[in-house]
Amino acid sequence: MMTNFFQERNGILYVEDVALTDIAEQFGTPSYVYSRAALMAAAQEFHAALGGVVDLVCYAVKANGNLAILNLLARLGFGFDIVSGGELARVLAAGGDPAKTVFSGVGKTVAEMEAALQAGILCFNIESAAELSVLAATAARLGKVAPVSFRVNPDVDAKTHPYISTGLKENKFGVAFDEARALYRQAAALPSLRVVGIDMHIGSQITELAPFREAAEKLLQLVRVLEADGIALEHIDIGGGLGVRYRDEQPIPLGAFAQMLREVFAGRPERLMMEPGRRLVAHIGVLLTRVLYLKPGAPRNFAIVDAAMTDLVRPALYEAWHPVFAVTKRSTTENTSGSEKNWDIVGPVCESGDFLAHERPLALREGDLLAVGVVGAYGMAMSSNYNARPRACEVMVDGSEITLIRAREEVKKLWEAERILPK
Repeated sequence: MMTNFFQERNGILYVEDVALTDIAEQFGTPSYVYSRAALMAAAQEFHAALGGVVDLVCYAVKANGNLAILNLLARLGFGFDIVSGGELARVLAAGGDPAKTVFSGVGKTVAEMEAALQAGILCFNIESAAELSVLAATAARLGKVAPVSFRVNPDVDAKTHPYISTGLKENKFGVAFDEARALYRQAAALPSLRVVGIDMHIGSQITELAPFREAAEKLLQLVRVLEADGIALEHIDIGGGLGVRYRDEQPIPLGAFAQMLREVFAGRPERLMMEPGRRLVAHIGVLLTRVLYLKPGAPRNFAIVDAAMTDLVRPALYEAWHPVFAVTKRSTTENTSGSEKNWDIVGPVCESGDFLAHERPLALREGDLLAVGVVGAYGMAMSSNYNARPRACEVMVDGSEITLIRAREEVKKLWEAERILPK
């Protein structure tokens, strides 16, 4: 699926006003290529649909943490949802506001807690009784009062891939719904903590509205119970997980999502917050890769490209489907090597699971450029150095301007932190 910001012109695929062939010539492959206009459009869609309903949108940094992207979102008034001390450091380096930053995640270390307390973040989303105790002790030692909410597991099936489902009893995330009331009472009694909110997150790539409504209504029941206990909350954080279209999915319209929130939380004094990631950045980028070798045969035809599971792991990890486009469209007369075939797009990594796509109808030659779509979320962010492969560069296009926003990794940098034994 292509957006208005990635279009074919005279047989060549463009991002805004720049041909992807020009980017490949200048920066090489594999390369992540993003459209600034696509990011701005996605951000504006959130503001337009959810303005007046959701008071603070905290972008989930784990989806794509490039400093340029974080900086643009900070300028547009977005807050941030982080899950590590490293992500906190990224937000601060990008000019993000710590007072608009929430800290999620099941395994916060004492050092990460200390850094977040010193920075003055908006809220810690607590995910266990043990974490609560450690944060209370850490804040007391520093002479701080930690703002907290609990990420409550509503035990709602998000109807998504099991690896990205987070709101069921068997998932590691959040505190059990039945235990939340007692934990809130415990937190409210601790002088080094200040209870400010409640949080949920039921999964990722969710394309049905019903699970969100069910979880929100269940969360509101608990808010009313806490209110009766004398625990008044400042905010309700409904998490993220809004899905996008990769192939034939039908994402939830943001207007419908906003209307659901109006209905469920009508008349409530707490401000609403949310933590989207994928929905903001998935469609802003493509992964540009070049065909190294063609290996046709039975039972499969392999197109071996210079991008791999180290660059985009989602197909190998989730069996995720991403669209693949030929950057230069070939005429029938050019296809001297034969007609269109179904190709498996695979990388050079020594794993049978190293693939980007299966059975894609394409007319290919060695040296052709391909663009893998919908990779702005969980593409570069999940890349690795397996097989001693340096990570790709990242490029941002703004109209006809091209900016390198992350240089290609150098091979020698891969072992800079390593040491050979003296004997």
